[in-house]
Amino acid sequence: MTTSTEGSTEGARTAAPLAGPLVRFRTAAYVTGVGLLGLCFVMVLRYGFGNPTPSAVYSPIHGVLYMIYLVLTIDLAIKARWSIKGTVLVLLAGCVPFVSFLVERRVTHKVKAGQKL
Repeated sequence: MTTSTEGSTEGARTAAPLAGPLVRFRTAAYVTGVGLLGLCFVMVLRYGFGNPTPSAVYSPIHGVLYMIYLVLTIDLAIKARWSIKGTVLVLLAGCVPFVSFLVERRVTHKVKAGQKL
């Protein structure tokens, strides 16, 4: 019979090799979430106030940040052995404002518990 202490130790052992990829993913998810909010702001400036300059400068920056998020998410997904569906949903979370913050928390809890997506 397994006690709760043994179960948590097992989860910690499962998640230990994923510590580096998880930290990178969490950082990228946060940066992507903040970056997406910034993109929304510059889009309001562009289409609401007719000022395309901030959008022209910031949009490519956000695109690069999102590509980094994609790469780091796929890295974690491969190492944590996520399903294709779970991986795609986490990748898409970086496209919707505020969702990347929620998904980052959920992914962190699951990875630390040794669960798959």
